[in-house]
Formats: sequence, structure tokens, C-alpha cells
Amino acid sequence: MSKPAPENWSSKIGVILAVTGSAVGLGNFLRFPGLAAQYEGGVFMIPYFVALLLLGLPLAWAEWSMGRYGGTRGFHSSPGIFRVLWKNNPAAPYLGVLGLIVPVGIYMYYVFVESWCLGYAWHYLTGALDLGADPAAYKSFFGNYVGIGADASIFSRLLGAPLVFLVICIALNFILINRGLTRGIEQFCLWAMPALAVCAILVLLRVLTLGTPDPSRPELNVLNGLGEMWNPGAADKSIWEALANGKMWMEAAGQIFFSLSVGFGVIITYASYMRRNDDIALSSTTAVAGNEFFEVSLGGMITIPAAFVFLGAAGAVGGTFALGFNTLPLVFEQMPLGRFFGFLWFFLLFLAAITSSISMLQPAIAFLQEGLGLNRGRAVALLCGVGTAGTLLVVWFSKDLVAMDTLDFWVGTFCIYLLACLQTFIFGWIFGTKRGLEELDRGADLRVPRLFTFVIKYISPVYLLIVFVAWAWQDVGARLDDFAESAAVRWSLLFLLALLVLFLWWIRLAVRRWNMEDRAS
Repeated sequence: MSKPAPENWSSKIGVILAVTGSAVGLGNFLRFPGLAAQYEGGVFMIPYFVALLLLGLPLAWAEWSMGRYGGTRGFHSSPGIFRVLWKNNPAAPYLGVLGLIVPVGIYMYYVFVESWCLGYAWHYLTGALDLGADPAAYKSFFGNYVGIGADASIFSRLLGAPLVFLVICIALNFILINRGLTRGIEQFCLWAMPALAVCAILVLLRVLTLGTPDPSRPELNVLNGLGEMWNPGAADKSIWEALANGKMWMEAAGQIFFSLSVGFGVIITYASYMRRNDDIALSSTTAVAGNEFFEVSLGGMITIPAAFVFLGAAGAVGGTFALGFNTLPLVFEQMPLGRFFGFLWFFLLFLAAITSSISMLQPAIAFLQEGLGLNRGRAVALLCGVGTAGTLLVVWFSKDLVAMDTLDFWVGTFCIYLLACLQTFIFGWIFGTKRGLEELDRGADLRVPRLFTFVIKYISPVYLLIVFVAWAWQDVGARLDDFAESAAVRWSLLFLLALLVLFLWWIRLAVRRWNMEDRAS
């Protein structure tokens, strides 16, 4: 079996938009605004930016450096790259299993939420979401649409909208990924990201020009809505008391991982397709800045003020799905041209979701090609079967979204932290900060601050360890109790265990193949 033909990004703007697209997703427009509104009127922004500077940006630079280094030596997946970086450790490629299970595991439920966004956009376009001003109507519509009331309830509507849009989203993801790096991912992001930005800016302009919709309540205006996000402190406590909330710091760190795609196994794969003298320092920094623009300047400034000016401070607070799929449709109902802006909102969510979901598939595709010697078509078909099986599990156990919540915690939180800790350790203590800086500096127009080496080697690991231990101490016990009480949780965890075993078996086959190639050469 021969190695697949080497691929590279065709342009600098292409890789920046592709990496930004992998980072910009539902977390930017739904999860971030919900957290910002939840924690003491904007005090959340302090730990958020601390985590960005001490974790997000340093880890992004580290992943770009390690990824390009591995790519120039012929590897594009975490198992192969870790094998190159940690040559004397036979366990290194097996540690790379986290770089496969995280993106694939997240894709399995992420594509389901992606289909909700496409479905809601279609329903706005056709007028099916004209439900009046009753909040209960929107909550009921969402619950029925995603099957919260009972397991497998959406399968009773075999030709119903939820399944149709799910099939469309799965098909689009695998059609795009089958087209390859440049003809699929890069070309799609070259038009999808500008289209996403245009939609978001149009919705933002509409929100910022709302003024004071209800003259009888002058306090409900756009400026006060923006204050809900940016003004630190709260009426009943000082800013220092608010900052003492340890859970808020954990949530902020988790949001940075989600929003920048660090610890996902995606950036290290994307960076591996950069040429030896490409400027990865500028590309990585630009991608981080682009993500922050979408998250802070667009996501936060659309969602929170829009909910506030119509519903007050209580309306601006809610869970990720409640705010996005219950509260905002109610807001659009009361907004002039609300049907049009509702369509734009959910269409931009769909674009943000699909640019992220296709990126989650590429690490496993790269591994199946270089590790098992499959051509791209066969690799895509195999991953399509595995990924769709996981998605069907999530859709089947839809009551209260238990399966989705289980995968989100164990893969989207627990495993991400493990992978982030591992990558920080490998970069700082195995690959070495000196070699890492040399990789970042080669061909660079932007010089990475030298302080970065101290931060990534000492501060980031300590920060990660404290946050990880605190999070595990707080939540893991309750999750283990759920295992004993819920069949949906047990099936979800058993599926994750089977997925882990499958990937480890594939890595064993890949290691044997790579060792044979090394001996032959």
C-alpha cells in the first residue's frame, strides 16, 4: 500500500479561513454569550481573556509548531506526529488516540445540532416559525423538534424535517471532506466564512439600531444590553467576590478550548499541511484574532443585547440551547423584519457549524490514509459509517439530550483537557521550546514573543492542571452516579469505550506499518 499523494494548502488566506472556520462555530454564537450573561454582568470577560493569553494563544502556537514539524516529515495525524516528536517512546503514537477520539466524538453530536440550525433557517424562510409572542410555543416547538420528550421520538417521523435535515448535513460533511483539503475544505471556507461574516454583521447592525423598542421601559435599550456583557461586577457583590467563583474560571478556560479548537487534534493536523517555509506564526495569530472577532464582537454583541432590549436581564440569561433556540426566536418575533433576520441568524449558525464539523473529520481521515494506507474515498466511507453510528446513538437517546450531554462532558470537556495537557507537556519538555521557536520563526513575518516559551513550559501546565483537577473534582463523581442510574449514559459510555478500542487497534496496525517502512528505508 502506497502513501497518499502529499497535500498542502493552496494559499495563505485559504489556510487562515479554514483554521478560523474550524474554530468559529456554535460555541461562539451560543455558548459564549450564555456564559458572558450568566456570570455577574460581564465579570466573566476577565477570566476569559486571562485564559486566552495563558492557555489559548500559547497552545495554538505550540500546535502549529508541532503540526508543521510533523507534516514536513510526512505525518498529518496526532498518532504519527506524536511518534515523530517523541521518538524514543513506543507509547507516543498511542497517546495520539486523543487527537482522533476528540474531534470524531464531538462531531457525532455536533452534526445533530448543526441540523437544527439548518432546519430552523428553513422554517424561518417558509414562515413555519411564526409562533406569536408566547414563550411556551417556542419551547414546545424546540422540544418536539429535537425529541427532548422521549427517546427516539423523532424516528416516528421518518420523513419529518428533523431527520431530513440531519441526513442533508451528514451528506454535505462527507461530500466536502471527500473532495480533499484544497478542493473541499479550503474552497468551501473561502466563500462560507465571508458569507458567515456578512450574515453576522447584518444581524449585528439590526440589533445595534433597535434603540428602545418599548418606550414605557426606557431602561431596556441597546446600550444597557451591551453593558450586560461588558460591565464587570454585580449589584449584590464586589468584583473581587464575583471573581472568587472557581467554576467561572473553569467555564472560561473550557470556552477558550472550544472557541479556538485547541486540544481538539484539529489545528495540529491543519498545520501539518503547511509548507516548510510558510509563515505559521502570522497565520496562527491571525486565525486566533479572527475567532475572537467572531466570538466577542459578533456573537456576544448580537445575542445578549437583542435578548435584553425585549426581555430584560432575565431574558439574556439561559442555557446554550435555551438562549439560541427559545429566547432569540421570541425576540425575532417582536423585531421589525424579524422573519428575515431570524433566517439570517440560523443560516449563519449553520455555516459556522459546518465549517467546524468538516474540520473535525480531517484528523481521522488523515490517520486512515497514512496509518492504514487507505485512499481518501475508502477512508471517508469508513469514517462515515463510524461517525453516523455515533450520531444515531445521540438521536436515539434524545430524551433530555442525555446522550449528547454525556458525550459532551467526557469527550468535549474531559478528553480535551487531557489532550491539551499532553500537548503542552510534549511541546515544553519533549519537543522543546527552543526547537518550537525555531519552527515558528522560520519564514515568519511576525516574531512570537520570547516570553511564550516560559508561559507554555511552566504557567500553562500549572493552569491546566489546576483547572482540570478542580473540574474533575466537581463533576466526575456526579457523572459516575449517572452511569448507575441512566441506561442512556451507560450506552453512551460503552460506545465511547468501543470507539477508543477501535482507534487503538487501528493505531497498532499503523505502528506496525510505519515500523516496517522504517526498516525498509
